[in-house]
Amino acid sequence: MLDSLLHPESLSAIITSLGILGLIFIVFAESGLFFGFFLPGDSLLFTAGLLASQGVFSIQLLLLILPIAAILGDSAGYFTGRHFGNWLLKRPDNLIFKRSYILKAEKFYAMHGGKAIVLARFMPAVRTFVPIVAGLANMPYSSFVFFNVFGGILWTTSLLLLGYFLGQKIPNVDHYLLPIIALIVILSVLPGIIHLIKDRTPTKI
Repeated sequence: MLDSLLHPESLSAIITSLGILGLIFIVFAESGLFFGFFLPGDSLLFTAGLLASQGVFSIQLLLLILPIAAILGDSAGYFTGRHFGNWLLKRPDNLIFKRSYILKAEKFYAMHGGKAIVLARFMPAVRTFVPIVAGLANMPYSSFVFFNVFGGILWTTSLLLLGYFLGQKIPNVDHYLLPIIALIVILSVLPGIIHLIKDRTPTKI
């Protein structure tokens, strides 16, 4: 399947075959289930928006249900961390889960606080573990919900609409899917990198 994802036609075909229910599951799982960190959330959302511009999906339906899936996924991650976080930290490393994933997300959360919930949405892999860490750290759920809803809506709608409008404006844009997705991944990581640099730069008095 990984090889298939490297080909634009295959990626579009896979997402089409997944259907709405498949899209919901992947967005939900990647948002907060610890085994979902490898799922291609950014490229999936962009390509789903692109396919919506071609009439494969309803963009209105995607904009309604996928933010909800992302928000519920993060909430699932939060409660996983709150109730099972210590158990996860004690588990031995395996192919799916490594303790270092939680520790890196914990460091990111400690550095950014509530903002980490929003920033992590645009950082592949990190977004899966930050809500788990928020639950593990006993972040008040009322505060978590605010950042979760804002981040979930911002992440899903921005990528869906980007794919949708590019699909409408640029003929055969699906032929350039790989470089576009690569650019999206780079841009997704940039906000976190910029914040890391700012936080590590000594403040001049």
